[in-house]
Amino acid sequence: ACRYVNTLLKLIPPVLGLQEQLRQAVQSGDMETSHGICRIAVALGENHSRALLDQVEHWQSFLALVNMIMFCTGIPGHYPVNETTSSLTLTFWYTLQDDILSFEPDKQAVYQQVYRPVYFQLVDVLLHKAQFPSDEEYGFWSSDEKEQFRIYRVDISDTLMYVYEMLGAELLSSLYDKLGRVLTNTEQPSTWQHTEALLYGFQSIAETIDVNYSDVVPGLIGLIPRISISNVQLADTVMFTIGEGFAHTQAGLGRGSPPRLLLPSYNSNPELSISSVSTLKKICRECKYDLPPYAANIVAVSQEVLMKQIHKTSQCMWLMQALGFLLSALQVEEILKNLHSLITPYIQQLEKLADETPNPSNKLAIIHILGLLSNLFTTLDISHHDDDHESTEVKKLPVQQGPNPVVVVLQQVFQLIQKVLSKWMNDAQVVESVCAIFEKSVKTLLDDFAPMVPQLCEMLGQMYSTIPQASAIDLTRQLVHIFAHEPAHFPPIKALFLLVTSVTLTLFQQGPRDHPDIVDSFMQLLAQALKRKPDLFLCSNLDVKAVFQCGVLSLKFPEAPTVKASCGFFTELLPRCGEIAPVGQVVHENGKVLLQAVLEGIGGQASRSLMDHFAEILFALNKHCFSHLSVWIKEAMQQDGFPSARVSPEQKETFSQQILRERVNKRRVKEMEKELTLLC
Repeated sequence: ACRYVNTLLKLIPPVLGLQEQLRQAVQSGDMETSHGICRIAVALGENHSRALLDQVEHWQSFLALVNMIMFCTGIPGHYPVNETTSSLTLTFWYTLQDDILSFEPDKQAVYQQVYRPVYFQLVDVLLHKAQFPSDEEYGFWSSDEKEQFRIYRVDISDTLMYVYEMLGAELLSSLYDKLGRVLTNTEQPSTWQHTEALLYGFQSIAETIDVNYSDVVPGLIGLIPRISISNVQLADTVMFTIGEGFAHTQAGLGRGSPPRLLLPSYNSNPELSISSVSTLKKICRECKYDLPPYAANIVAVSQEVLMKQIHKTSQCMWLMQALGFLLSALQVEEILKNLHSLITPYIQQLEKLADETPNPSNKLAIIHILGLLSNLFTTLDISHHDDDHESTEVKKLPVQQGPNPVVVVLQQVFQLIQKVLSKWMNDAQVVESVCAIFEKSVKTLLDDFAPMVPQLCEMLGQMYSTIPQASAIDLTRQLVHIFAHEPAHFPPIKALFLLVTSVTLTLFQQGPRDHPDIVDSFMQLLAQALKRKPDLFLCSNLDVKAVFQCGVLSLKFPEAPTVKASCGFFTELLPRCGEIAPVGQVVHENGKVLLQAVLEGIGGQASRSLMDHFAEILFALNKHCFSHLSVWIKEAMQQDGFPSARVSPEQKETFSQQILRERVNKRRVKEMEKELTLLC
């Protein structure tokens, strides 16, 4: 383009000369011709905009080409039913903006003066194209056409977000002014499609930027109560706009409170399920300290919604997460009161289900209730609040006194779960749902969970002995991570750790290949134990040799996550050779088998993405077992065709010497290992 600028300039007039033919094609509905002409204009503009912008003396002809492309962007009709041309132009606007912003400041200012009005016009065109057709027309569209239109609107949203970089806060002000005029003009009422498109434009910008410093956001949120919502698409966009607005600024809470704007919608219309529930969750997460005045109303309506089963399962789970955020900001007595009110119906249902004979419908009901409770406890956290939160006279942080109310309620739930498990202990899905409740509660409550550690350890042991499952090991790992270092909790955690290890070793004897998830979680548990409480490996009834052999076997699994977890176990184990006698003895006696497995993996038995993890083991062996490694690696490499027939004895010898010399620089070990694996 830079070498043939004159040719490019000669191309512009004939392309501009196609405009009349383009207009005639649009008027006659000749989509093939309009599509073709648009592609020519976009190709010239998109591929050569920088070169053409540089020709300052020809700026008017290039601007004419830009306006021709603008006509293609705003081509009459609804995409994709009446036209399929406008979508071709969107990338041009990205390219032109990037080229303008790439100039040095002085030159850029000149181009901004010319093209800012063009981009404001583009926003108007895009918002017009984003408008829904009439309800009657939309009703005749096929599901495929509706999906294409949805994707097209997403592309428009992305373009608007990008354009904001050039137009800045002035774009928000423009949208606010337009929406204000639309909603306050009683003489010429606007269509719901126009209102929806303007809100969609705001939402597109607010989604990806911090608009907290914009003066127009509170005013824009304040306009929302003026909107007469008579259509599902409009209501959907209103929901998401509320979420974006409240998530960035709490200024709108006084004039357009969530209960008044949001709750009636998600209480009554399943079609608004995703937008209304996700909006409520966003508000409860971002503005929870502003919501106590509305808490009773939100909880009451949410209970009603959950009992009526208006929403799908996933939205019910989001709703419980929203309530967890909301309750976290209340005073302790209010938390307890609302918690009891919220979960009592589920407690009663669980009690009833626990007494009934197990059947498939009861199982689904139990898993659903446990899922709801699990999602509630995921976000319900009063143990520590954000120290950076600016409290004002109306934003008081709750002061906790006495036991954590969440733990009080959890203990009641625990007793009931034990009753449920008396009949469902053999069901993997029920056990997994039970583990999920406590894993999320432990992560959220941390030290406040301490009173429940002994009884949970006992129940976990019973569950894992009955039906070994990865979720039970993952929960055990959480308990080891948080509580194993505390003397008061070490005995029950030690007993659970030994039991899980014993059961898993039995599983290995029976054949572990069918349970890569259990092996993966077990290796992570062992690594966590070595990291947090190495004393667990001093227990006389822990078979360290069997554990070591299981780790070596796990290195040969085809599943990459399992191999990675096994590497993590050995990376933690090898540095303990000196301080934990049983570990040192086992490594010195069996380390050659470990090295052999690692070299097999490097030689082609394992995925190349795992090479860095094998290098970690090599580095640890060299650092902590150097005298043994020098013997082991020599013996291993003397085998014919090992680790691969493609590697010569000289190459193997070079690799061995390089590895043994490098005991400080882990990066170099990884490079050497990658060279060998490529040779193999």
